Order: sequence, then C-alpha cells, then structure tokens
Amino acid sequence: MTDERMGDALWEALERLPRESGVVFRHYSLPVAERRALFARVRKVAQRRGLVLVRAGIEPMRGEAGSHAAPGRGIRTAPAHTRREAIAALRAGAEALFISPAFPTRSHPGARALGRSRFGMLVRGLDVPVIALGGMDTRKAASLRPFGIYGWAAIDAWTKAKD
Repeated sequence: MTDERMGDALWEALERLPRESGVVFRHYSLPVAERRALFARVRKVAQRRGLVLVRAGIEPMRGEAGSHAAPGRGIRTAPAHTRREAIAALRAGAEALFISPAFPTRSHPGARALGRSRFGMLVRGLDVPVIALGGMDTRKAASLRPFGIYGWAAIDAWTKAKD
C-alpha cells in the first residue's frame, strides 16, 4: 500500500518488496496530474522489479494491472472489515480481499482491530486469496499463516524495519 505519509521512503520500500509482490497505489490527496506522474514513476519501478501494480481510486491510470476498491479492468481487489463486506466484495467480482485491520494500525487510529481469532473467523471458507492488512509485519503475518492468508500488506513495515 502506498500513501502520502511514505514520502521518499516509497522508493526504498518498492526496492525492498519481494519479486511478484503487489503494490496498491493510493496517494489520494494528490491532484490528478501529479497523481498520474507519480503513478508513472512507480510503474517503471514495478515493471523493472516484476511487481504487480494496481491503483486505488476512481481515476484509471495508464499501465495499471487492476484496481482496488474501484471499477476497472484487470485484477480487482477489495477491502473488507466484516464478513458481510467480504461477501459483498466477492459478489461484486473481487478476486482478492484485503482483510483489515488485523491488528492496531496507524492508518486507522482507534479502530477496533480484528486480532487473530476474529480474523480467522472472518476469512474461514472464503474461496479467494486473502491479504492481511493493518499493523502488519513479518512476525504478525506468520501468526496468521494458519488461517491460509495469501500474503500481507503494509505501509509502515516497509518504511521502518530493515528486516
């Protein structure tokens, strides 16, 4: 996940992602022209590194592999915070779900985190790749592996820790 808080740490984070990882380009607050220009820069890094790049937001971007929580072509991902939202997203055509907040997160201060048990109940039986989001790092991702997560997403984990 990208956002404005990353600043120039975005570039190091993109370089640290494992090949074939995905990037959800957010940066909602930028004016359209600036957002497109930044997306183009991120797309070049993604192509060079073999990363899958999808955009969030309603404005389509040239070279996107898909969209997150928005209409579009290609890969369609969606967020879900409840079982009801997960099922609605699947019915709307989502091919992967970002389940959040798994743990307390700076992105949503004060939001009630799911924790391991509620996360596990929410994802049980979902026939779609599940990506854990919210307060994630490698240790927390490992704790959710028994629930069959496909992967995990983060902002701070990629801009702070070097492991």
